[in-house]
Amino acid sequence: MHLLVGLGNPGAKHSRNRHNIGFMAVDEIVRRHSFGPWRKRFGGQCAEGAFDGEKILALKPDTYMNESGRSVAAAARFYKLAPRDLTVIHDEIDLAPEKVRFKKGGGHAGHNGIRDIVGHLGADFARVRIGVGHPGLKDRVTGHVLDDFSKAELEWVAPLLVAIAEAAPRLAVGDGPGFTNRLAMILTPEESEPPAQEPG
Repeated sequence: MHLLVGLGNPGAKHSRNRHNIGFMAVDEIVRRHSFGPWRKRFGGQCAEGAFDGEKILALKPDTYMNESGRSVAAAARFYKLAPRDLTVIHDEIDLAPEKVRFKKGGGHAGHNGIRDIVGHLGADFARVRIGVGHPGLKDRVTGHVLDDFSKAELEWVAPLLVAIAEAAPRLAVGDGPGFTNRLAMILTPEESEPPAQEPG
């Protein structure tokens, strides 16, 4: 089984926040690949499905962002999964809006959700980092990520989420280059170069 986690904050008031794009991506994956219904488990919302015969558990922690590791670790322990069986999708302020990068291992770069998962499980898991841009000043970061996407931003968010969902089966087999190449082909097949895969 592969554990596919989207990060965000629970509750309707956060549902369109930039910080919640991980939740949005997992929602689209579950919808597009006809996973089972969402159920409350492991301190979060879970849906079960499969990519090419590989079982997938999608998880959206119901904890707030800075305690995401509790829910992720509970699911990993139950299914006896190692960090290599985990992919986390999350927002990234250090990437320009609409940019996506796949990364295996490494630090948390100040992201509280990733920081907490690393604290529970170690750092050797895959991440899909979705750029939401930086507001320019450090003291504006919290407000930026907790604000909703603007109407203009939603014009790139929607097709990007569809593309991530289409490319997601490569994540279950740890194929970061395959994921990023597929993503680039879907989004801008005639003009885009594949997004870079970052070294672990």
